[in-house]
Amino acid sequence: MYITSLCYVERDGNYLMLHRVKKEKDRNRDKWIGIGGSFQEDESPEDCVRREAMEETGLTLVTPVLRAIVTFVVEDGIGEQMFLFTCDDFTGTLTDCDEGQLEWIPKEDLYGLELWEGDRIFLEKIAAPCPFFTLKLIYDRDGHLLFAEENGTRVIIDRRTQA
Repeated sequence: MYITSLCYVERDGNYLMLHRVKKEKDRNRDKWIGIGGSFQEDESPEDCVRREAMEETGLTLVTPVLRAIVTFVVEDGIGEQMFLFTCDDFTGTLTDCDEGQLEWIPKEDLYGLELWEGDRIFLEKIAAPCPFFTLKLIYDRDGHLLFAEENGTRVIIDRRTQA
């Protein structure tokens, strides 16, 4: 299982979004996502999200806030556990990213972008103040969301078929 961090950097009602268009073999190809990536050895979630933000954007996150832990499961695939942050306290100057195009997107315009279906769920939750939560998302091999569950009990979506 991969362990990753993801951050939605906020400024003036906008999130800094990364349009993943630069790498051909990218599981997020053509999607709009937040800033983040995989943990390195001995990193805490905060260490990881700060390093990834600096590498991808040139920005230094001062006080990232952990909002959720999201578990991704792909049928017959490798899973991912993601530490989800938001941050509106940062310094630095935005730089180019070698993984895609960075753009400040108004929060209300996010849902018109090409997003993972599960991202829409947690973006709705973090758009307003909410308590810390966990989210489990199960996708099929083609990237279709089959199941989403919040805090281990409440099913949000269940499209799995029974054999």
